[in-house]
Parts: sequence; structure tokens; C-alpha cells
Amino acid sequence: MKNQNEVNKALKAADQPIMVESAQQLEQTVENLLQCDVIGIDTEFVRERTWRADLGLVQISDGKEVWLVDPLKTGPLEPLSILLKDPSTVKVLHAPSEDLDVLLYNAGAVPDPLFDTQIACAMLGQPLQMGYHNTVKWLFDIEVDKEQTRSNWCKRPLSDRQLHYAAMDVVLLPQMVETLRPRLEKAGRWEWLQEDVQRMQTAALRNIEPEQVYLRFAGAARLDNVSLRALRALAAWRENVAIQKNLARGFVISDAGLMHLARTRPQSKEAASSIEGIHPRALQRYASQIIATIRQSLGDKSPIYRPEPFDADQNRQVKEMRSLVQDKASELGVEPALLASRKELERLVRAQDNGWPIPERFKGWRNTVITADLVAILLP
Repeated sequence: MKNQNEVNKALKAADQPIMVESAQQLEQTVENLLQCDVIGIDTEFVRERTWRADLGLVQISDGKEVWLVDPLKTGPLEPLSILLKDPSTVKVLHAPSEDLDVLLYNAGAVPDPLFDTQIACAMLGQPLQMGYHNTVKWLFDIEVDKEQTRSNWCKRPLSDRQLHYAAMDVVLLPQMVETLRPRLEKAGRWEWLQEDVQRMQTAALRNIEPEQVYLRFAGAARLDNVSLRALRALAAWRENVAIQKNLARGFVISDAGLMHLARTRPQSKEAASSIEGIHPRALQRYASQIIATIRQSLGDKSPIYRPEPFDADQNRQVKEMRSLVQDKASELGVEPALLASRKELERLVRAQDNGWPIPERFKGWRNTVITADLVAILLP
């Protein structure tokens, strides 16, 4: 009965969210929330043409009230960093990887301590990618309106339906912790969650390495060394331009365009103009930089890593490991991807073959549960 009463209070609070629309209100809200043991946090943002998401709203709730922080009106959100870093207040988010990036850039901090309700549910046997709305349905048998999911959160004024949707996205998060933590502890998986959350926080704080971006390109392994070095240089150049100009990578130059440039390595604007996948306007803006980058790559004799296609023996190893992961996941009652995806298994194979350290994903609780058996498959 107590839990249901708290859920009812939360639902009522979502009907009357408190708007935070000035720097003074924000500072007062942070001061009040520092008294809370647990708060839920969510963000609403728009990311279409830009490198960084354009933040439209930050929602915060203690399960009894909801505060909707409007960054377009409050100005800088640095005061939030005090709350985000406060060690006595647990911050609860659902599938927060993008939220962490947004909060780090706009408020200067990553939430800590952090509770990820999506991973918590996955460790209790739910789908690994279960969305917030399905989580609310599973835990509380409550249907949440999804109609505002694709709203433009940077356009003002926000409608009443948008504000209610935003409030509902956060108001039940504190109650989720009360519901999920005892189940995790009973299953012996509370430490699992803490480890995975810490990895997520570390990943959010890690700087992008532009020189490694070329490894994301499909077909990179099929290039010769000269072309591959050109792709490495061009991909790093584009990454830096995208960050500096706050543009999505494709709005600088498309992946296909970079691949064609790497293969053909034009030495003049005229030669570059005939290459497919490059918008004339992009060529007009960046031709001289592109050509200079290509010329520089031609003089680069540094070693370059080539992700070669797997041979028959490596494919056999991956197949055996996937079978092992499937069996262990069935035994634990979780999705196999919670233990290791195919891509992560392939990284483990490459690490073993190249004498690299075991990938971080396979340390911690997974080391006890599955890693030792996986590595045994890779040993001669």
C-alpha cells in the first residue's frame, strides 16, 4: 500500500510540474534538492544537424515534486553540477548514455552516484534495450503517453502536453530504485549494476580520439595502406571540424565521400570536384583543407592498425563463444547481450590475437561469470 501511495503522489506531481526559468530559481532548486537522498533526472534535447545535442529541458524529481529546468531561460546550468556531483544524493536515470553527454557539456558534470534503471531491469531478466515507457508498465502497470517523444524541445512555448510528458519521464524514477534495488540485492546483482554504471560514467568522461575514428568505417580493411592512412587522416580532420563547428559529421562530408577521397587522393580542387558523395558547397568550403590533409597523409609512414576480416578459425571461435554466452545467459535468465554482444566478442578475439589487454567489458563481474570460459576457447 505504501508503494502505491507513493506512486499516486508521483503521478499527481506530474500534473503540476514546477517551472524553473531563472538563474535564481535554479540555484534555489539545487539547494532544495541537495536535501534529497534520491532524485530522478532526465533531459529533453534535439539532435539533427549538430554535433552536440541542443538541450531543451532538464527534468528533476524527488518522487513528490517535479522541477522542469528551462535552460533557454535560466542561462548557464553550472549550478546543477553541485547537485550532479553531490555524493549523498543518488541520481536515477533511464538509459542515460546520451543524457550523460548532454549534462557534461551543459552543466560540467556527470551524475554520481548513478543508478541506471534500464540496466537494472536487464539484470533482472527484462530486455536489454527496454524503454522507459515499457519499464513503467512492467513495474507499475501504468501506461505513459508516447506522443510527445519526437517533439521539438527547443521551440517555445512548450505545450501543456509536452510539460506533462516531460514530468512523467522523470517522476517515477525515485520509486523505481525502491522497487529494483531489493530485487537486485536478492539476486546478488547489485554489485553488477554498480560496475556497469561506473564504466558508463568513465566512457562519458573519456575524450574522443579523432585518429581512431577511421576504424568505424565499413570497408576500411579493404583499403591498401596508402588509402587507409589517407582515410585515417581525413576522418580525424572531419571529426575535428565537426566538433569545432558543432555539425553532425555527415553535414561536413559524408562517409561515402571520405572513402572516395581516401581511395583517389586528389591533389587539386578540380580533381576533387569529380568525386561522388561530396556536396559542392562542402568542396567550396573545405577543398584546400582536404587536399592538405591528403598530402600530409602521403608522407605519413607511421604504423597503422588494419582490422582484418576474421579467418575461419577466428569465426569458429566467435561461434563457440556466442554459444557459451547463450547458455550462460539462459542459466542466469538474462539477454545474452548483457554478457557480451557479438561485436564485443570479436574485440576479445582481436585482443587475444594481438596480445592486447582484455577489454574492460570483460572485467569485473563478467570475469567471474563468463570471461574465464571465453578466454579458454581462445587459448591454443
